[in-house]
Amino acid sequence: MKKNSAIIGAAFLMATSAIGPGFLTQTSLFTEQLITSFGFVILISILLDIGAQLNIWRIITVSGCRAQDLANKVFPGLGFLLASLIAFGGLVFNIGNMAGCGLGVNVLTGINPEYGAMISCIIALGIFWYKEAGQLIDGFAKWLGLIMIALTIYIVFASHPPLGQALYRTVWPEKIDVMKIVTLVGGTVGGYISFAGAHRLLDAGISGKNSIQQVTKSSITGILITSVMRFVLFLAALGIVWGGVKLAADNPAASVFKSAAGEIGYKFFGVVIWSAAITSVIGASFTSVSFWKTLVPGFAKREKFIISFFIIVSTIIFVSIGNPVRLLILAGAFNGLILPIALAVVLIAATKSSLMNQYKHPVWMQIMGWLVVAVMSWMGVITIQQSIQKL
Repeated sequence: MKKNSAIIGAAFLMATSAIGPGFLTQTSLFTEQLITSFGFVILISILLDIGAQLNIWRIITVSGCRAQDLANKVFPGLGFLLASLIAFGGLVFNIGNMAGCGLGVNVLTGINPEYGAMISCIIALGIFWYKEAGQLIDGFAKWLGLIMIALTIYIVFASHPPLGQALYRTVWPEKIDVMKIVTLVGGTVGGYISFAGAHRLLDAGISGKNSIQQVTKSSITGILITSVMRFVLFLAALGIVWGGVKLAADNPAASVFKSAAGEIGYKFFGVVIWSAAITSVIGASFTSVSFWKTLVPGFAKREKFIISFFIIVSTIIFVSIGNPVRLLILAGAFNGLILPIALAVVLIAATKSSLMNQYKHPVWMQIMGWLVVAVMSWMGVITIQQSIQKL
């Protein structure tokens, strides 16, 4: 029973780690910019997500080693570099996550977002300090994930999107934006998010060749949950911008919910963004620290203290700098650049039978994984060039 809970919980932890304030901001903003063609961007990002997640989850759980340990065994010191990149990306995202928590509380109660972030910080700390923290995290992620999807589906019906046009342009777009694909993939499986579920499974004792079927099911479930939420939010935003509404630059996602269903829609947005943010705080903090607890002696014994420090620092930085909408977009792009590095390291580890307990990774999965590395690297270079041109 505990293993089944961990398998479903890992899927939702990965999905709700991806579905954060940045996810809501990116999806709403990019829908306004690309209209129906954004469906194609989502479709490509889903295919890249699948290629990355299937490989990462299977290789980590079969080897029984966390990503940083595999990296160090491939090339000494590489695990420290990977852990540093993951932790930095996780911290940047977590600042945005705390902003989302504060905004959600503000929408629901009217109190200052900074105070809302502090209240949410205390809730997150309480979850990690609970005696059965692993089970609580699994259940918390699952139920808040379902609530987010249900409320957003309501907004879709209220916004009346052009479904036929959306589906047509999902396979035959008018325009393609490479930077948005990188940002979406980075925000869905980039940085720490790729490893959130796999590391959670290791903590639950799920590893080895006998767990392959369970791990595959869990990874695909996580991607499907994220994809459903992304497409549902896209349709909700599309219905609004298709009707000629201009989304608020400082909070495009809130505009979608409020324009579709008035004040009740705005309250729904408060629930959705708080749920998205608090679950992402948990996912980012848990996974970022999990990259260091095997590298630094004493980290494992003090894991809860270090996670608490990570959450508190994120909250303090948010309270100091305010709501970082642009930071959320940049964080997705940054994590998208980390993905090909992290995935390449894991794929190289999969070729070493001594690390994989004599397991042979399927050739078709290796090919799919290296295609994702190549495509994301190529698109990452284009994204950097575009960013430099805008400076």
